[in-house]
Amino acid sequence: MKIALEMAEKGIGKVNPNPLVGAVIVKDNRIIGKGYHKTYGGLHAEREALKSCFENPSGATMYVTLEPCCHYGKTPPCVDAIIENGISRVVVGIRDPNPLVGGKGIDKLRKNGIAVVEGVLEAECRSLNTIFFHYIKTKTPYITLKYAMTIDGKIATKTGASRWISGEDSRINVHTDRNTYSAIMVGLNTVISDDPLLNCRLEQGNDPIRIICDTNLKTPLDSKIVKTSVDNKTIIVTKSHDEKLIKLYEDCGCDVLVQESLDNDRIDLRNLVQELGSRGIDSILLEGGSTLAWSALEAGIVDKVQAYISPKIFGGIAKTPVAGKGIDFPDNAIRLSKPKVRYFGEDILLESEVLKCLPE
Repeated sequence: MKIALEMAEKGIGKVNPNPLVGAVIVKDNRIIGKGYHKTYGGLHAEREALKSCFENPSGATMYVTLEPCCHYGKTPPCVDAIIENGISRVVVGIRDPNPLVGGKGIDKLRKNGIAVVEGVLEAECRSLNTIFFHYIKTKTPYITLKYAMTIDGKIATKTGASRWISGEDSRINVHTDRNTYSAIMVGLNTVISDDPLLNCRLEQGNDPIRIICDTNLKTPLDSKIVKTSVDNKTIIVTKSHDEKLIKLYEDCGCDVLVQESLDNDRIDLRNLVQELGSRGIDSILLEGGSTLAWSALEAGIVDKVQAYISPKIFGGIAKTPVAGKGIDFPDNAIRLSKPKVRYFGEDILLESEVLKCLPE
């Protein structure tokens, strides 16, 4: 199962919104085939593993990180392939939360005389597909708020300069995450101040869909994001109904999403994530500035927080990672889980799940 997990990770950034799945086939204590879900719409891990077998898999055991599917999607059911190839035993990491599967795949295998063992390395298999489990249950993207700050909590100097707070190792890890998530979201101020590309700079990495929250449609037409939107999918979310202005962006290749439901002259982020989820966007890396960070936390759409902390001090009146009106009393704080701690060069990365949002 550990090998199956390693195989599954090879699909990172290529299968969204499908799950990451790996499979290994063992016969007479020898691995005779292995595979993983390589691309969205392509063969699932089980069929890839069966295809790779160098001898007849009849009587073999298949180890698979996620329950085999039993329904027709872009590919036929994997349970059918398992049955047809004479696999005698299937070891499953975790059941599929998809209502179309959800134990039905395992039941079909057992009804066809195949022994099934469940829950092997279940925690690891669940962790591998945190995004998928969230998306399949909520139909909304899993959202991670990411920021880099100094040890005194500043995201820029008093002049607004912010490159670079974190070190090179941290920045490489950010691009690893950009390869993992379906989309990246920022606010207008970030586009104006940094003129970023918001792409993935890893070799053979996948560029995330770029989402710009721009209430009044003021994203510069000569910005890098707009100029590269033909090649890199870009969604600009706005309340503007100016058809001539919208067409200028659309002619550049941007997808302009006009929101009807707005709150206090701002983008309605709760409504937005519902819309993005319906478009198959299963995950978003929120890299906007402090204003968007607060709005997202206030809206209750953030699932995880990543804080890169660099051993530097800026002091003064420089911005902090989260702006907005803030809370009145400590008991009303947004509560996070005990952070997972990782080190990248001199930097520390704290990662916490959001446990409690702001009160309504």
